[in-house]
Amino acid sequence: MEMLSDVLQPYKELVGTVAAIVTIGQMFSGSFICYDVYKQGNTRGITIAPFLGGVVMSLLNLKYGYILRDDKMIQVNLVGLALNIVYVLVYFHYTSEKIKVWAKIGVAGAFTVALLGYAEIEDPKLVENRFGTIITAFMFYLIASPLFGLREIIKNQSTEGLPFPIIFSGAIVTFMWLLYGIILKNKFLIIQNVVAVILCSIQLALFVIYPSKRAVKEKVKAKAKKAD
Repeated sequence: MEMLSDVLQPYKELVGTVAAIVTIGQMFSGSFICYDVYKQGNTRGITIAPFLGGVVMSLLNLKYGYILRDDKMIQVNLVGLALNIVYVLVYFHYTSEKIKVWAKIGVAGAFTVALLGYAEIEDPKLVENRFGTIITAFMFYLIASPLFGLREIIKNQSTEGLPFPIIFSGAIVTFMWLLYGIILKNKFLIIQNVVAVILCSIQLALFVIYPSKRAVKEKVKAKAKKAD
């Protein structure tokens, strides 16, 4: 790992810039979900979790960026925070369960404030490692969350419930941040993104094994048109 870090060291700025660009691009993937909400006129079958998780993760990573004094992390997460706040507002506008959504926002807010408060009072010599561990655990939860419905995916032999654009772009983003973590020799960035790449790869493999119902329906429609 040390050798690879030394080899990549001259490309630190390039890798960091590319990682920032693809991350910002990946953050726009939430707009596809917002468009689905807009088309159907409500949030039925769509959860606010990815957006709230995005807000929380952006805030935590923003704080971590300040701790590391890393401009790339700060810039990326400022953009991510702004975008996810917009997504939450769009979701809230179309949902018919505003009280439940407010409750979830409250829980997410309390969780975030507690962690940011902890980062402020922790020993400066320990905060980087300990706060990094907390972010790593939360990141694993967010990335692995689509797999919580694995039983249903296998049962229905369909990946219709999985957000392919988010997962695919997430795989690219986590790989780039893995390289950046290696360059920085930051064990938390490395561990985070090694596991993240593996989780994203597992989810992408499901799309190969189980095509989405939407894709199947499109094939059926295409065959029907040809028959006509």
